[in-house]
Amino acid sequence: MLRMVGNLKGIDLNTPGHYLHWSFIEISVANLVVIAAMLVIFGLALLLPFPAPKDVRSGDETALDDSPITGDATGAPPAATDSAGVGEDARMWTARLRRRLLATLPPKKLLPDRQPIYVASWVYVFGVATLAALGLAIFSGALIALGGTDWWHTNPVGHFFNSLHLWSVELFMAFMVIHLWGKFWMAAWRGRRSLTWITGVVAFLASIVECFTGYLSQQNFDSQWIATNGKDAFNAVGVGAFWNVMNFGQMLTWHVVLMPLILVALVGFHVILVRVRGVSKPLPENRTAAPKDRRARRAARADDAAPWRGPTRRYDILKEGAIATAVTTALVIIFAGVLSSPDVPPVTVQNWAKLAPADFLATAAGELDGSALAASYGPPYNDGDAAVQQVGPFNWQKLAGITHPIDAAQVFVLSPLEKLAPTNATLAHALAVYDHASPEQRNAWASAYDKAVTKVTFTNGQPVVPPADDGPVPVLMASELTMARSGALDSALLAQNQFYGTDYTKPLLFIADGNYYADLAASMHLTGDQWGVMNETGNYPGQPWLWFYALWYHVHPFSTSPNVDIWAVYLTGIGTLLLLLVPFIPGLRDIPRWIPVHRLIWRRNRLGPVG
Repeated sequence: MLRMVGNLKGIDLNTPGHYLHWSFIEISVANLVVIAAMLVIFGLALLLPFPAPKDVRSGDETALDDSPITGDATGAPPAATDSAGVGEDARMWTARLRRRLLATLPPKKLLPDRQPIYVASWVYVFGVATLAALGLAIFSGALIALGGTDWWHTNPVGHFFNSLHLWSVELFMAFMVIHLWGKFWMAAWRGRRSLTWITGVVAFLASIVECFTGYLSQQNFDSQWIATNGKDAFNAVGVGAFWNVMNFGQMLTWHVVLMPLILVALVGFHVILVRVRGVSKPLPENRTAAPKDRRARRAARADDAAPWRGPTRRYDILKEGAIATAVTTALVIIFAGVLSSPDVPPVTVQNWAKLAPADFLATAAGELDGSALAASYGPPYNDGDAAVQQVGPFNWQKLAGITHPIDAAQVFVLSPLEKLAPTNATLAHALAVYDHASPEQRNAWASAYDKAVTKVTFTNGQPVVPPADDGPVPVLMASELTMARSGALDSALLAQNQFYGTDYTKPLLFIADGNYYADLAASMHLTGDQWGVMNETGNYPGQPWLWFYALWYHVHPFSTSPNVDIWAVYLTGIGTLLLLLVPFIPGLRDIPRWIPVHRLIWRRNRLGPVG
């Protein structure tokens, strides 16, 4: 059975992607399809009639969402007396905690079987759908973990499980964004529900971090490119000193252990708050702006926070969750079987040296003479300033210090060659000459070779560089090329790390300095000026929810600023803060009143007014 699953053939989306241009905006057709599908789904949720309730009860004096401590959600007396509620037992910590929990979240709230009559729109379904997709994403990720980190690259069954994981994550993020849209237009933070809104937004942000670390954990070309470009933003704000996106082991740990725990805790807390506070009431149709009078505002807040006493309808939360899980699972299996998932192999130093030897030699020479970016990058790698960015009075990048020290000439060229020298007399002699020369002489030789190598030719695979005053450097570079082609240089760069070779900082910095790497990314539409942070290789959808971060790389004056990375982080952070604080910002929190999308959500009030 597993072999049959692994051999499923569907539509090949690994072909070159298609992109649309408008003004300064560029978007892949795959991402556009995802966004369009989300908008259509949201529109249908607003417009399609919700099944009419079969069992409607008129309101009474008992609040649905704020039951008295002495009874359940319908006001009925408790079924049994709390045995630890009297005498000395009542003072026990356990008894006190149980009474507080039961008072705050009685079983009728935790697993309700009735909801207010106005909960009659498809928009409400996407909260449960998000939970279903999250559960499926966690389950499919666990399946991948069964075979190890490289299983899905080499085994068709593993690749199918990876496809399940990809599409469950795509649905999870899509459902969550639609859920967020719905709650915004419902102004769902009203009635002491600000914390509910905030936890939902924080869970969304945690989901983005979880997805980001997932992309970094793939060990394919896409993950390489995201890591080598994402490092600049993290380094600019000082975070890269301890959160290294080029360290596969660190990112995998965040993805499979730390972020899932954080995300599940946030989602769980958010769901509990929803159950405690209940669902927000409809906005009054005649209220187009927030009341200006203090007394009127106080009355409006009290009304929003007051428990619902109107008609209710039957609500089977477990049945709804089961249906949402079944539908989500079916969609994920169909997408995984028909569309599969992308897996463009990573660039290695070996295939770079084989496919673009001239670019490899030029890059290695640049590392040797200090003209390559990695050689003068700055913190956290060295004390250069080629990539140091600053906005404001503090330079976070320099304050973070050098935590991943890299001497480019030594790390990328000399140290690997020293391992090869004992078996190569010519190389050993060239290294000895180079090592005994003064720093000025070394730099002069390397610079001369750097200029001459632009006209390199190859005879029987060996580089032929025009004569120049470059001393022993041609021998060093030819040996470096041979070592790279054999795959030994990849191993040597990883072997420089202590313990396990999961930190790809050194080989990735070296590869990223070459033109071959950037040209390959541009051919796949992954570069920054191509809105690459939103793209995926081939015709697969990427991460359209990162549009706000990508925007700053295309808007003047930030797009031409040498500090664009730190500007993008700052401005995205400000936007995120505004989203978090929507409940407290006048004007911003009133948008749902001014643009009454909520009337489409709460348009069926057959049993009289609800607000």
